[in-house]
Amino acid sequence: MEQYLPSHRMRDIITDNTLLLPALSRFGIPLGFGDSPVADVCHTHNVDCQTFLAVANFISGKPSEAFTISTASLTNYLRQAHEYFLNYALPGIRRKLIEAISTGVPGDMSFLLLKFYDEYADEVRRHMEYENTHVFSYVDALLQGQRDPAFNIEQFRSNHHPIAEKLKEMKEIFICHFHADGARVDLLNSVLFDIITCERDITMHCNVEDSLFIPSVESLEQALEEKGRPLPDSPKLDNNGDIELTAREKDIVTAIARGLSNKEIADSLFISIHTVATHRRNICAKLNIHSASGMTIFAILHGLISMEEADRLLQNKN
Repeated sequence: MEQYLPSHRMRDIITDNTLLLPALSRFGIPLGFGDSPVADVCHTHNVDCQTFLAVANFISGKPSEAFTISTASLTNYLRQAHEYFLNYALPGIRRKLIEAISTGVPGDMSFLLLKFYDEYADEVRRHMEYENTHVFSYVDALLQGQRDPAFNIEQFRSNHHPIAEKLKEMKEIFICHFHADGARVDLLNSVLFDIITCERDITMHCNVEDSLFIPSVESLEQALEEKGRPLPDSPKLDNNGDIELTAREKDIVTAIARGLSNKEIADSLFISIHTVATHRRNICAKLNIHSASGMTIFAILHGLISMEEADRLLQNKN
């Protein structure tokens, strides 16, 4: 299948990619759906079909941009994924690991392997509990029309990091470096398979957060901001009677006048592209100037760049 659609049978989608089985349970979809299409299965179990298809296509490496994501549905999906990792997958691997290294492995090595794994599991727990407590609660409030001024999803994005690296390390240790005469090879292979599967699952989980969840929350933030935005006050004026810009806004205007893209501005000022875009919107609202050429004229008139620099930049561009 090039892309999963509402009309496709759910059983065909799962056959096409069996790695979608965990996604079913995280959306609260039980097995036993027969030949029903995706749309009917989702409707029966009160699941947002568009969100399910966005996730299913994304996980399978298929186009997912056309589907409209329900932030509430996706947040619940991520919560259920955390429940699975923390209360089932990671404890299950630990039990099998203890059994696999209980024979044929020196005591010190067994202790080190288990300590390595426990430290990783603790790291994952802290990571996911932070998201449960702070990030998802923040999103729940957004969905109720309430905005926490002390937090935004950009803060989460800037601190969000992959959490599957130690599982990759453990996989490499077992495959390339581990020797234990008399150890249960079948159990070691089984726990290694579980580690590899969990590593892939957690990696994809983080990718869903980065590529689907964060943009969805950003859209929610923007919609709430626009809905609750009051009528603009008269802009503040400086001592010369000109519209007053903050120092950062002047930096942005100067960079625009110099022909920099949003990404180049972000890199030069060590801020995010999202922050640059927010500043640009605020500047346009203050000045009622929306074009780069208009910003250039403003920058020249207010001494942010010289006419000579503007001419030189124009000549280089041409």
